[in-house]
Amino acid sequence: MTPRQQAGVFLAALAAIVAVAVALQVIRDRVFARTPVDAQVLYVSNPEVMRRAALSYDALLADVYWIRALQHYGGERLKPESTRRFDLLFPLLDLTTTLDPRFTVAYRFGAIFLAEPRPAGAGQPEAGINLLKKGVAFQPGHWDYYHDIGFIYYWHLGNYQQAAEWFRRGGELPGAPFWLKTYAGVMLTRGGDREASRALWTHMSQSEESDWVRTMAQLRLAQLDALDQIDVLKKLVGDFTARTGRRAESWEQLAAGGALGGIPVDPAGFPYSLDPRTGQIGVATNSDLWPLPTEPAAAPELTGQASPVPR
Repeated sequence: MTPRQQAGVFLAALAAIVAVAVALQVIRDRVFARTPVDAQVLYVSNPEVMRRAALSYDALLADVYWIRALQHYGGERLKPESTRRFDLLFPLLDLTTTLDPRFTVAYRFGAIFLAEPRPAGAGQPEAGINLLKKGVAFQPGHWDYYHDIGFIYYWHLGNYQQAAEWFRRGGELPGAPFWLKTYAGVMLTRGGDREASRALWTHMSQSEESDWVRTMAQLRLAQLDALDQIDVLKKLVGDFTARTGRRAESWEQLAAGGALGGIPVDPAGFPYSLDPRTGQIGVATNSDLWPLPTEPAAAPELTGQASPVPR
């Protein structure tokens, strides 16, 4: 058989194989229903297995999984609030930081994403703390991790004893800022004092690490300003009720009576809402400041309680 004839036989055989494969696929599709692939299983779930399999490409794969974590977080944020799920967030962050144990941004930003209450975040402050403790194990001299753990204990869990302990430990590290150690005492004496919250967010707003962190901190500071303004407005509404014997129905009514110089607006420029039925005051739902955060409760020393109630 000549080479030309051999080539012809090979091409004919290849064509026959392709035809058979297509026929079999058609039969399979008709007989067996397709099982949809769940995107939630399209990753290696064991970080240690992935680390060993990555060989010398662990840093590269860490970047890949970090991007995947950002995509997952951002994708869920774009969904309607009632359908948001962040089930993959911690596993992806765990994979990322196992592949690259010195991936500081993944620890710190990941903890923020995890600790942020729903619907904006995963509502998993304990998972955020565990992720940061993992960072502490690999880099015990990194004071930022201690600060972030203390902050989550304070802002998201209202556990001032633990917050104070982590601020103290972080403040004792070489190179830590002087103000970090002082918060150990602040947590135990002032707890949920709004000025303590303002000081913590102010320091975060001065972060040189990320525009995103600075923007988030500035938002929180504006929300704290709004809470201060709402306290003043509540007093004005209460005085109006005491003076007239009826509940204020609108800001215009208060302004007409001289209690206000005009319709009050929040730091983002949106008018505050006033419910005429209940007298409840808040930021409007279309305001950049909505929803306002739930502030940490006062410290046990200030309330006489045995321990703070986690939120």
